Amino acid sequence: MQKTRVLFLCSGNSARSQMAEAILRKRAGDYFEVYSAGLEPKGLNPYTLSVLNEIGVDTSELSSKALSTFMGKQHFGYLITVCSKAEDNCPIFPGMGMRLHWPFDDPAAFHGNEQETLLVFRQVRDQIDAKICEWLSTQGITSA
Repeated sequence: MQKTRVLFLCSGNSARSQMAEAILRKRAGDYFEVYSAGLEPKGLNPYTLSVLNEIGVDTSELSSKALSTFMGKQHFGYLITVCSKAEDNCPIFPGMGMRLHWPFDDPAAFHGNEQETLLVFRQVRDQIDAKICEWLSTQGITSA
């Protein structure tokens, strides 16, 4: 069975799209080949790695990548934007299948102490996880 490719896209590819990539890979990696990218990659946010590791999600394959890494080079069954900037500025490109928009607040934009910041990152992580589980159920896939 050939896996459907999914690309999560956000502005910086440091938090939301990375979380979505890792969570979908954990929940349905048998069905999907999962990637993420950013319009202007900023590197992985350390809080992203922390909150994913807290729930047992493997982060070893995560790295911040530019959209140009994939644009016109691979076919994606789904392109899912996870922020409004990516939705508004992502070009249409060859090999893009169904386009979905799942907007989430940017936890990297939050300014507070470490505990407050972790709380915000956890909230966004949990929202992304819930959205992925909801989407998988519409695909007839029971998530791990």
